Amino acid sequence: MWHATLIPVSSTTSETQSSGESLLPEELLASPGFLLARVGGGMKMRVLDELEHAGCPGFQYGVLALLREGPAQTQARIADVLGVDRSQLVGELDELETSGLIERRRDPLDRRRHMVQITPKGKKELGKLRAVVRRIENEYLAPLDPEARKQLHDLLLRIAEGNDARYRRRA
Repeated sequence: MWHATLIPVSSTTSETQSSGESLLPEELLASPGFLLARVGGGMKMRVLDELEHAGCPGFQYGVLALLREGPAQTQARIADVLGVDRSQLVGELDELETSGLIERRRDPLDRRRHMVQITPKGKKELGKLRAVVRRIENEYLAPLDPEARKQLHDLLLRIAEGNDARYRRRA
């Protein structure tokens, strides 16, 4: 059963302090889950919006990033790694292929499968998209010095690894 949560991305409260700012309740500020959802949700929405504006939906950015890391992948593996429905992936790959960012070829060992790889144009586009993501991350993480950013990243990665094996780093 689905339940509503009290983790909105933006606040619409009307109560203000003397400075004119709306302040969240201490109970929510004491919740790591609330803070992760609020900050992560805000950053995600901003990244998705700006990637869309740059002409590449966020999901397609994930496909390009995965393909850039190594040899050609099967469509099924891409879907599994990114945690998306295989039928949804086909349409996204069609768009990426039409744009010349990836190419698909039949697997010579199994003609039923398509192997997908990033093209030179796709690598160039991925570089532009990475710059967009890094800029937004830098804006959100501006209050932290480099050491604190690394510590935050390490802690978030440890949490992610503990909850989903896909987040484990290669040795």
